[in-house]
Amino acid sequence: MILWKEQLEEAVNTLERLEEFINVTDDEREAIKTLNTKWGTTPYFASLMDVDDPNCPIRKQVVPSLKEKKNVYGIEDYLIWKENRDNEEERPDTIARQYHDRVAFTVLDQCGIYCRHCFRKEVVVNHDINLRFDIDEGLGWIREHEEVRDVLVTGGDPLLLSNGKIEYIITSLRAIPHVEMIRIGSRTPIVLPQRINEGLLDVLGGYHEVPIWINTQCNHPKEITEQTARSVYKLLSAGVNVGNQAVLLKGINDDIKTFRELHQKLLATRIRPYYLFYCEPAPGIDHFRTSVEKGSELIRDGLRGHTTGLAQPMYVIATNVGKIPLMPDYYIIDKNDKEYKLKNHRGEYTTLPNIAE
Repeated sequence: MILWKEQLEEAVNTLERLEEFINVTDDEREAIKTLNTKWGTTPYFASLMDVDDPNCPIRKQVVPSLKEKKNVYGIEDYLIWKENRDNEEERPDTIARQYHDRVAFTVLDQCGIYCRHCFRKEVVVNHDINLRFDIDEGLGWIREHEEVRDVLVTGGDPLLLSNGKIEYIITSLRAIPHVEMIRIGSRTPIVLPQRINEGLLDVLGGYHEVPIWINTQCNHPKEITEQTARSVYKLLSAGVNVGNQAVLLKGINDDIKTFRELHQKLLATRIRPYYLFYCEPAPGIDHFRTSVEKGSELIRDGLRGHTTGLAQPMYVIATNVGKIPLMPDYYIIDKNDKEYKLKNHRGEYTTLPNIAE
């Protein structure tokens, strides 16, 4: 088995390397040659692509598309708007903020996969925005802001840092009295499960008063393999909880069968569905967006009543003022002074007393 650093060294990020895994179409070849964009993934994840089908859900997340040239709905300078980087508060480049007591701590711009739908593509993929990843400067800012109790360590993918650097970040955050929780955003359990090795588990694992939560991103059931299942089990056994933040992607997971299979398979792999994100209005990813209503319809028709409630994520859109739920109330049909009328997933009705305040 190729170790995790070798996976990165042998990344599939050139046309020649890609042709070792799939039969590249003319459109894919033209996109790779003409688009000024960073792309690629690990050999492990590339091996999951369908050789002949350009509509393969994994392939569409990996290979650049000419559709990225079209930008009708994407917001220019999206990340500056989304992460409130142009407001009056002075923060280092590593700190993004939408909440009073929570911040995102951005520690690098490298990934195990450069997702074609990435909302941070201006930093990670296209390098339209250059940030200074000074970790000590970010830690200093967090120390000075006692209202911050929850830190999301993100990137890029922070688990691509060395064990020593990850340990330094975790130890430093845990030494800050007002930090109560550390979250890590990482696709490594999905695209680079080899990274979850004993050295990393020694850094992340064990009982601590400031717990670590990892949220990964898995968008299609084909992404879940035995290697992912074993890496997640190792994290859980070490005391690190694992959740999933899927992105609703047109042509990838926006049908009921795929959507249900994804969330059932996540649970079978011990990954707790957490969020379903509406595809953000970052530039150049219009072709991945569905209607806003699609996500709530998939949860209603694909999950609610059809599988355990544990499989139901919260459907949200991430904005400059935080995450906003997009799930309408499909189940309260009517109410009067006496009772509510409710409907379940089979169209059956029942009532609930209307209790006055």
